[in-house]
Amino acid sequence: MTLIKHIITCLYYLFIPRSYSQLGEDLVILNHLEWLGKNIKSPGFYVDIGAFHPIKYSNTCLLFNKGWSGINIDLNPTSIDYFKILRPKDKNICCAISYKEKKTKIFINSIFSPLNTISRKHASSFNFNSKNELHFFTKSRKFNNIVKKKFNFLNIDIEGLDYQVLQSINLNKYRPNLICIEILDKKDLKNIKNYLIKLNYRCVKKLITSYLFARTNKNL
Repeated sequence: MTLIKHIITCLYYLFIPRSYSQLGEDLVILNHLEWLGKNIKSPGFYVDIGAFHPIKYSNTCLLFNKGWSGINIDLNPTSIDYFKILRPKDKNICCAISYKEKKTKIFINSIFSPLNTISRKHASSFNFNSKNELHFFTKSRKFNNIVKKKFNFLNIDIEGLDYQVLQSINLNKYRPNLICIEILDKKDLKNIKNYLIKLNYRCVKKLITSYLFARTNKNL
């Protein structure tokens, strides 16, 4: 029954025109990218880390429908299976992204959950640690070893390790025009803002826990 309900949800999100993001982020993202359109080859290219689902709660589905393509990365094999079915022209990679390559424990809330993570602290805060806990081990990979080309939009939603992974990405090489990051910790928010300011990005929008950072004009 759960699988049937999930399929119905996918069809609903796919065929009814709307914002696909959880908080309407995709509409704001699209507006900013259209404003930056003169600097972006059409269609553009995105990278989505912690992509979760090709439609539901997706910050890139609207861009995909506009003709964009990109790379979707998620540690959940079920999520990547859905991407391969619904976005076969994208590059869809099943792996955990970390600041170094190592054997990593993945905590699974459920195969249909957006909360799956490699952060033990984050898993504990959502009561993953129980007798029914699901987990497996995999080798985490570094972003710079996976993504070889420049891209226009970067989305990061990896449940508690966003700042560490952001630091491991060579933004001077990839030069994305816009970055969207889910930030759950106030300390991380301060660190991320200070870090991106040094790289000539500024915060242009906040949507609850999602923050959008745009490159300043001198970097366009």
